[in-house]
Amino acid sequence: MGPGGFPGRPEQAALPPRVPPARAAPGTGSAGSAEPPPPPPAMDLRAELLKSIWYAFTALDVEKSGKVSKSQLKVLSHNLYTVLCIPHDPVALEEHFRDDDDGPVSSQGYMPYLNKYILDKVEEGAFVKENFDELCWTLTAKKNYKPDRNGNSVVSHQDAFKLWCLFNFLSEDKYPLVMVPDEVEYLLKKICTAMNVELNSCELDDYLSQEPQGQGGLTVWQFLDMVNSGRFLRGIEQEAVSMAVEEVYQEVIEDVLKQGYLWKRGQLRRNWSERWFMLKPSVLSYYMSEERKEKKGSIALDKHCCVEVLPDRDGKRCMFCVKTLSRTYEMSASDTRQRQEWTLAIQMAIRLQAEGKKSLHKDLKQKRREQREQREQRKAAKEEETQRLKQLQEEKERKLQELELLKEAQRQAEILLQEEEQRRRQQHEEMQRTLEIQLREAEQARASMQAEMVLKEAEAERQRKRILELEDMQERLQEALQQEVKARQDEEAVRYAQARLLAEEEEKLKQLMKLKEEQEEYIIKTQREKQVLKQEMENKNKCLEEAQKQLEEVRVNRQRVDQDVMAAQRKLRQASTNVKHWNVQMNRLMHPIGPGDKRTNVSGGVFAGYQPLLSRRDSSLKLKQRVEDKDSDPTRENSKENVSNGGNSSVLPSPDVDTMATEPTN
Repeated sequence: MGPGGFPGRPEQAALPPRVPPARAAPGTGSAGSAEPPPPPPAMDLRAELLKSIWYAFTALDVEKSGKVSKSQLKVLSHNLYTVLCIPHDPVALEEHFRDDDDGPVSSQGYMPYLNKYILDKVEEGAFVKENFDELCWTLTAKKNYKPDRNGNSVVSHQDAFKLWCLFNFLSEDKYPLVMVPDEVEYLLKKICTAMNVELNSCELDDYLSQEPQGQGGLTVWQFLDMVNSGRFLRGIEQEAVSMAVEEVYQEVIEDVLKQGYLWKRGQLRRNWSERWFMLKPSVLSYYMSEERKEKKGSIALDKHCCVEVLPDRDGKRCMFCVKTLSRTYEMSASDTRQRQEWTLAIQMAIRLQAEGKKSLHKDLKQKRREQREQREQRKAAKEEETQRLKQLQEEKERKLQELELLKEAQRQAEILLQEEEQRRRQQHEEMQRTLEIQLREAEQARASMQAEMVLKEAEAERQRKRILELEDMQERLQEALQQEVKARQDEEAVRYAQARLLAEEEEKLKQLMKLKEEQEEYIIKTQREKQVLKQEMENKNKCLEEAQKQLEEVRVNRQRVDQDVMAAQRKLRQASTNVKHWNVQMNRLMHPIGPGDKRTNVSGGVFAGYQPLLSRRDSSLKLKQRVEDKDSDPTRENSKENVSNGGNSSVLPSPDVDTMATEPTN
């Protein structure tokens, strides 16, 4: 937001966004490049009008508070209606600026009215732009323009107005309005060229470097003070300056591409007349004289027109013609140079029409702005690249320092590594000598342990033979058990016939049941003892494995092997004691249980299921008596024999005893 509340850019004041054209200057654009369309004329016109109105508004803001009284804005709006040739709307004017207690109006409050009732109704070509600019210049010059009171100003008041218009045209589209140094130099060069004077660029650069610049450029009042100072137009008459300013004003503001005297041939009488021609992008007008008071005609230019050079004839030289769709105009210049300049200028105007452009200098201004932006971008990129290269250089130096430190550390590490390698080599030699001594001792121990291992293997062979004998005994007991089972089956057939007697023995059966429960408890106890014996047998097997492991360990320590052998002997004696205990338990189980009186149950009632139990128990009693008669306790003799053999044999539990003990439960 600029001073007075105007937006930072005119396009933002309720205007559509401006699309800057990206075309090259005439004769400099690349062939075949895609160019965007130029901005709409109404948009450029509104931007130009806003610049002049901004000066008028800020001139009315006497206190520089950003607000103007309603009466002054009312008068300003009325004058704008007049110079812009817009129909007056007194109702809207009085309604918007009626006297009330709101006080003065800021630009933010004035902009909606300005856009809606004035700028939106402006039509290009319906008013004289110079009159509009003179109105705004008159308002702002009274307050801000201060020429030399002694009359020593380089430019007149009218020339100052034209320079003000040129400044507005070349200024940046942001508020407050300023003109960048490049545009200042461009405008001064144009004026100096019109006077055939060369501008001192070094002196201009010194002046711009000393002059305080706000927003990156000069304000119009700083620019006028610089021109009036005579620093760059020293020794030049005011009239020459005025003519140069007028020429530049016509070229830039009025879009006059070229003007001067030419001879023109009439269409009807075919005579030659000297006329003052003025070329604009859309029309070539001609007048009676250079004062341009009497216009004789005009030639409309469009993309279908062309210009051609003609040969000399009829006493006229340096001829050329302009061809339109309806007519061909023949003209003659004073010399070849003038003819070439006119033909080139007309061709440029035709090209502008073909490209849809209405102003050459607007396009050139946009191109210069784009070039400045590109230079700034390149400058920023160059600075960024320089900064990046500086950082890379610093990083490279830091890396080199780190590399030197790493090399020094590597040298130190290599020295330490050599010392460590020498120390490790010495330790290795000492360890090798120690291992050789230990290896000789181990060989000696190995030889002694091999001898002991032979003895252990012989002992193990005796144990295996004893196990085979026990397995043979187990097979004989299984055969006896099978015989007993067969005898029980025979006895069951007999007892089935006696089932009728069971009814008479109900009371005895209860006692028998009680005895049965006791027997089951005893059997359970016997099974538990059997499990204990199995556990002990497993322990003996483990002891045997431990003995084998001890046989390997005897190579390291012979004394430990001897202790393991004594422990094994103690375990074998304990196993012999367990065998004796087992024989006692077997003898206890072999005593018969006397059954009570039996009673036959004719109907085969509830107690018929207990007949197999009684028959089995009687069969067990008979088998026990036969075994006692034929073999007077061979198991006990075998146990004694095991004890006499050094207690090294392992005893397996007899499966026939378990079967006999658990059989009554079937």
